[in-house]
Amino acid sequence: MSIHKKEHKKITTHVLAEMKSRGEKISMLTAYDFSIAKIVDDAGIDVILVGDSASNVMAGHETTLPITLDQMIYHASSVVRAVNRALVVVDLPFGSYQGNSKEALASTIRIMKESGAHAIKMEGGEEILESIRRILTAGVPVMGHLGLTPQSIYKFGTYTVRATEDAEAEKLINDAKLLEHAGCFALVLEKIPAHLAQKVAESIQIPVIGIGAGNGVDGQVLVVHDMLGITNEFSPRFLRRYLDLYQDIKGAVQQYVTDVKSKDFPNDKEQY
Repeated sequence: MSIHKKEHKKITTHVLAEMKSRGEKISMLTAYDFSIAKIVDDAGIDVILVGDSASNVMAGHETTLPITLDQMIYHASSVVRAVNRALVVVDLPFGSYQGNSKEALASTIRIMKESGAHAIKMEGGEEILESIRRILTAGVPVMGHLGLTPQSIYKFGTYTVRATEDAEAEKLINDAKLLEHAGCFALVLEKIPAHLAQKVAESIQIPVIGIGAGNGVDGQVLVVHDMLGITNEFSPRFLRRYLDLYQDIKGAVQQYVTDVKSKDFPNDKEQY
């Protein structure tokens, strides 16, 4: 049975809720700059995440921890200027909200005022509820993030699948319900068993977006540099590469170098 897809001029948190209610899957990708964001938005993506994964793919850091609030605002501002349709969500970076709800609100206000973004995303469950509630009182939509939370990588010590044991799985389900009750408009589940992710998606009313969480959730998100094959050293099971731009771009640059050195570029038609 086909699912009717309703076209929206602008994606909002309300539209995402409607999509879940009628069974239409939500598409989400990261973007960090104007040019890529424009392409992604023009292609019809529903949600663009300005992820703290910029720390890895844009700045070359090993983890997401080093990226700063100022840097996130820079990336978010670049993306927002390119977007006409998608909902733009920005990660609150590590150190800008943990353990201090006033700082969390101040960080959020800076992102919203200085970038023009539409919502923010935060990692964690019960331990960050106070910060979530304070941000929501300011009228800012919050997307949650459970499962593998990269900002806590040194706590976990590994990027392996989370919530495979009963105790952690139960906590994840409880945290998801707490985030919904607190007022989050959506939830990302990262690298958890597919059956658990489906159980979460069926037990809460807000949209659940998965990354490495199977197909039983309400939508999917990938890092755009990974799915386009710009990065080539990262190959988890959940990643589908739609292009191999690393090799394509490398080949084009090599040809350019050859043409310059052989004096083939520029030719007579390429000069004034």
